[in-house]
This record gives sequence, C-alpha cells and structure tokens, in this order.
Amino acid sequence: MHTGRVEKEFELTQERAIDGLQALTAASDEEKESRGTRFTPKEILHQPATWETTYNICSNRREEYARFLRTAYIGVTGVPRPTVYLVGAGTSDYVGKALIPLLRRMWGVEAWAVPSTDLLTNLDDLIFPEIPYLWVSFSRSGESSEGLAVLETALSKYPNVRHLLLTCNQHGRMAAACENAPGRAFVLALDDSANDRGLAMTSSFSNMVVAGHCIAHAFTPEEYERPFSLLRRTGELFLQSAEEVASAISQESFTKACFVGSGVLRAVAEESALKVLELTAGKIQTMSESTLGLRHGPMSALDGNTLFASFVSRDPRRRNYERDLIEEVHKKRLGKLRVVVTPDSDSKAGFGSMADHVLSLHAPDLRDEYRAPVDVMLAQMLGLFCCLRLGLKPDNPSPNGAISRVVSHVNIYS
Repeated sequence: MHTGRVEKEFELTQERAIDGLQALTAASDEEKESRGTRFTPKEILHQPATWETTYNICSNRREEYARFLRTAYIGVTGVPRPTVYLVGAGTSDYVGKALIPLLRRMWGVEAWAVPSTDLLTNLDDLIFPEIPYLWVSFSRSGESSEGLAVLETALSKYPNVRHLLLTCNQHGRMAAACENAPGRAFVLALDDSANDRGLAMTSSFSNMVVAGHCIAHAFTPEEYERPFSLLRRTGELFLQSAEEVASAISQESFTKACFVGSGVLRAVAEESALKVLELTAGKIQTMSESTLGLRHGPMSALDGNTLFASFVSRDPRRRNYERDLIEEVHKKRLGKLRVVVTPDSDSKAGFGSMADHVLSLHAPDLRDEYRAPVDVMLAQMLGLFCCLRLGLKPDNPSPNGAISRVVSHVNIYS
C-alpha cells in the first residue's frame, strides 16, 4: 500500500514537472515548500524587472563610482592605466568573463577574469607590486571565505590595488572589509531582490552583469541607454520562447549537455553548463567549450545521450565559425538534440535544417557584449525543469549536501 502511494506521488511529480514558471510561482506555499520551488522559479522569472532596479541603482550612484574609478586611473589621461582584474568564483567568475570585451573597449585597459580561487593560492605570482591594479570583485553573498581572504590580503599587502566590490549583499563581510578601507575600496550593492535565496545563482548573475555594463559606461551613461532598453525588452520576450523550448527538452532522456559559444558567449556557455549541472545534482553531466575549441578533443563526448547547444554571435566572422561547427555536428549526427540560440529576427535563421530547436532573440542590433543576461536564461529554465523531472528540489537540489548556497568554509593558510 505504501509502495503504491509513493509511486503515485512520483508519477504526479513527473507530470507536474512541466509546469511553467507562472504556474510554479502561483502555487500554494505548501506546494512550493514540498517541491522546493519557493525561490528558484520566481528568481528566474523576475529577472527583466530586477534589471530595471539595478539600472536605476547604478544610475543614481554613477557619479560616486565614476569618481572612485578616476582615483584608480580609469578614465584619466596622462597617467599609466591600471590592469583590471575581474574577480569571483564559480558563477561570479563567469560574470567577469562576460564583461571583459566591454570593459576593454570602454576603458581602454587590459582586463582579465582571474578567479578568486586562483588568487588565493597564487596571489604573489599574479600581482606586481609596482603596477597599478583595479580589482572589480563580484559576490552574491559577500560571504565567501576565499573571496574575503583574498580581499583582506590584498588590502593589507598590496597598496597598489584598488577594489570595487559589486555584491548582492550590502551586509556581507566583503562589503564590511571594503568599507573599512575608504579611498582604496568602493562598494556597489544591488537591491535585495537580486540576492537569490535558491542554491543556484540566477538573477544575481544577470543583475551583476547588468551592473557591470553600467560600470563600463561610467563615463558614457547615455551610450548604454539604448542597449539596456533593448536588453530588457529582449529578455521579456525570450523568457516566453525559451521556457517552451526548455520545458520540451527537459522531457527528453538525455544524460549529458554541451554548451558552446565564442567571446562573451563562451562565458554564457560556461555559466549554462554550471546551471544545469548544479540544478540536477550532477545527474546530467555538462561541459562547455569555445566554438573552435570543441573540435580539439571534447567533441568526442557528444554521443546519443547528449544535448548540444550553441550560442550564435551577431558578428559575421565569429558566426561563420559557429555555423561550420553546427553543420559539422549535424552531418556527423552527433548528440541526441541540437539547440541553437541566434540574435536574428528570422525564427529559423538558416539553422532550421541543422537543429531540433532554433531560438531567436529577435534582436539583431543587440551586441554580443550585452547579451549574456538574456541567453543564460535558457539554461536556467532547462536546469529548473530537468531538476523537477528528476524528482529533485530546485531550491536545494543537492540532497547529499555536496554543495550549498554559500560555499562552506575553507581553511585559509598564510
């Protein structure tokens, strides 16, 4: 009798797994609690609205952080330009990677994404005491033991490094450390609505990227007005189309997923792979690569149980390489499913014969540098729906405690 009830409940869960975001967010508190959907569906769904809040926060504080950036020799002529490190771990590292091309273009500096986990173990190898640096650190919680240790060490040991912390938690320990170093550090805290309560970073990722866009345009805010307007409108439309595709794909029995992209879209591929891996507790194994890098060995992993997803650039040169790869994967019949995300207005965009699903952003004028908050929502929803399909709880999909919302304490060694 007990076995029959459990089987029935499991079947019901499987059926309900295809609920859309609106249905999941409209469910009763009791159902959300039992299914582990109190936070994650809402945090995916409300992203375009929270981007507006982040944009307004950044606009209101622009003069403050522009002034601080000038003290770090950003936007100042006649002085050596600093080397910019974009610092974070995991998803926060991918935020930095998604911003590198834009910061290089707008600030005219060398900008590199350097994981805080690398800085913690190899700090002295990565810093020259005589060179000026600006670290832009990203942290959802501001409580990462690695991030805090790296920040505190740099503040005490390297006076040539200035720090801009972008966080979703103004009360975190990293924010406190920066506030104790006036003149050398600046905190830009986002609204609490961007501080995801679920395990996986969703709106915190996209909002920190939007804030990064604003920082990049610290001295040219008017140039970001149109891209941001287009970004938000594209995000609202993409949520609907991507939700349908993600729901359909989640019903397929695949056990691996591969995401590829070039430039900023490589960062999107990395974050996409992490989202599906996290939200399915590793039951779906994922990988990410650059478009050209996939051929150098990793393509061998594309078997009959693999979802292949390609994020296509608007840049004609990059796009040619991406098209060639998609065509090759199609001709070799690699993967179980092939998905293409393209900026074009054409619903098929010339990829229809080579892919099972083609998602169009309908935003050919949206530059790659600004796209990351939109494209990544496909994987966020895919991870959510697959998580439910597997009988896991999206707010805490790691039943054995292997990972947690804030990485567990790491011993710090001097």
